[in-house]
Amino acid sequence: MVDESLVPTVCPYCALGCGFYIKLGKDKTGIEYMLDHPTNEGALCPKGNATLEILSHPDRLRFPLKKTEGGWVRISWEEALAKVAEEIKKTIRNHGPNALGFLGSAKCTNEENYLFQKMARILGSKNVDSCARRCHSPTIPALNRAFGSACMTNPISDLANSDCIFAIGSNFAENHPIVARWVLRAKDRGAFVIVADPRLTPTAWLSDLHLQIKLGTDVALLNGMMNVIVGEGLENRKFIDKRTVGFEELAERLKGYTPEKVSEITGVSPSSIVEAARTYAKSASSAILYSMGITQHSHGTNNVSACADLALICGQLGRSGAGLYPLRGQNNVQGACDMGVLADFYPGSRSVNDVEAIHFIEEAWGAGPLPVGMGMTAETMPVAAGDGDLRFLYVMGEDVINSDSSSSRGRRELENLDFMVVQDIFMTDTAEMADLVLPAAAWAEKEGSFTSSERRVQWIDRAVPPPGEARSDLWAILELANRLGLDFDYSGPEEVLAEIGRIVPSYAGISRERAEARGGVIWPCPFLDHPGTPILHQEEFSAPEGRARIVPVDYLPPAEESSLDYPLLLTTGRVVLHYNAGSMTRRSFSLMKRAPELFVEVNPDDADRWSIVDGDLVEVNTRRSRAWARAHVTTRQETGVLFMPFHFPETNRLTSDVIDPEARIPEFKVAACRIGKMKGV
Repeated sequence: MVDESLVPTVCPYCALGCGFYIKLGKDKTGIEYMLDHPTNEGALCPKGNATLEILSHPDRLRFPLKKTEGGWVRISWEEALAKVAEEIKKTIRNHGPNALGFLGSAKCTNEENYLFQKMARILGSKNVDSCARRCHSPTIPALNRAFGSACMTNPISDLANSDCIFAIGSNFAENHPIVARWVLRAKDRGAFVIVADPRLTPTAWLSDLHLQIKLGTDVALLNGMMNVIVGEGLENRKFIDKRTVGFEELAERLKGYTPEKVSEITGVSPSSIVEAARTYAKSASSAILYSMGITQHSHGTNNVSACADLALICGQLGRSGAGLYPLRGQNNVQGACDMGVLADFYPGSRSVNDVEAIHFIEEAWGAGPLPVGMGMTAETMPVAAGDGDLRFLYVMGEDVINSDSSSSRGRRELENLDFMVVQDIFMTDTAEMADLVLPAAAWAEKEGSFTSSERRVQWIDRAVPPPGEARSDLWAILELANRLGLDFDYSGPEEVLAEIGRIVPSYAGISRERAEARGGVIWPCPFLDHPGTPILHQEEFSAPEGRARIVPVDYLPPAEESSLDYPLLLTTGRVVLHYNAGSMTRRSFSLMKRAPELFVEVNPDDADRWSIVDGDLVEVNTRRSRAWARAHVTTRQETGVLFMPFHFPETNRLTSDVIDPEARIPEFKVAACRIGKMKGV
């Protein structure tokens, strides 16, 4: 018998797609663990356990608000939507459709993101992007080029079958704790865990070999490992000859990356480089895990390409326990990318320069001509606003101000917009800058599908009503689109999902009913009776002629290095108790009680040099701005490196705005800085 007080749902934080039940009671709503969920088996991290706290938070937006000289004024939905439609039409009339910008959200459903980008592109704007730009945008061009698809190759639970797990740029024990459960199961079976990270993180603690590399030297390390593998004949020649192209060029390029040379660049001993290379190549099944420690660099695309090359030359793909695991940061970042909420891709990872693919979408939508070519990204939209090229910005579920690199600059530039509308669940710093704010429903207050990092598409039903007059993002988009004359006639999200299946081949067999089943469906799922595809590339790759492409890349240093004025390097990342820009977790009482303020980790040698004691309030300066933080003196990172979590507004004021030339992601992970004790404190 079904317990109707238990509503199955998916955690709204990271992209693992952990399932749990929302238990509806007469006086209290709580969490019931979902023991049979295939990804988390009932377990939740601290954020997941605290997630219901945001639903009834007093800061929730409840009514549409308009900014006036006297402050915020409550207005009706009718007035709010009419105003947004009026501003869109005025912008198109006076400046053309490419003066419009649309920022979607990895927090919203597939259906909401799909309609959001569809509305923008039918209006003629190329400027559609999302927060995926700031986390895993290098994964898309690099893995598309290598494999023909840009996603995790194996389910998370398959890590339990690995004999070697190589984590690079990923502190999964803190950032994706459920992954650690499967890694520990592999260790119980005898698996060898290698962690490459500049910091001694909880993930490094559970490793068998920690490669403490210098910031931004990942390509050098990976090339050094491949130099050993090719030099000792450990590459998988059968796999290379049958299933790849480009190996000979890579082998030639690797000759300069001897363990001794790479040791000089990375700080990792030659013997450790050799040990890591041999272990990864010789293991029966080896997996590579990476996250934003790989992608958030000015050469992030090269970093991902090098990870793909390592897997390809060893034939560690297309099998259980092997594969490549890009660990995504937000609950629907994979879905947002699949839906085309990116400046460089239409739905289904179709290039914005692929005229034939765009023509297919024009016919399917009965609309056109649709815009061709690259639009403004999440990083370039504020710049364009400052230059006067972007006049209108629609932000759905994204705190741009606190997510942007060098965020003080972005705030100044966005002030130049003619009009900005923000649709969100809280009055974020970005919403405070808007001309109009629309109250959105949180994940548990609406229905729709989400796609996890492992390509698992899951449907959730509404468990509780939204507060006040808050509405789902889907409802707001439909209402606005019809005021703009776009005739979006959908009965609900299930009808939108059906259209997604007609546009995105890998979703063709995914219906609401199938996605509602425990654990949903893992795409590609090309037809309704298809079981889904947990492991990719078992027979061939999606790339041309079914062969993967090996793409040699060279090491390039970070954009900023230490100097006399800025003698230290700052790196940023997550901690287990907080999430992204903190707009949700910093409103969670239980999480804030344990992690209430911004801190900076300082090596004891650096602390002594600058007369800093553990617990001091210190000032961190970069070329862009300054921030105040509580000093934590620790040996978790080497001398010369500071670490700050990016969940508090001050951190991203400091980060570099140099971007990867291909993926256009900023270098959040390396910035030259200095530190000092605050005067008078």
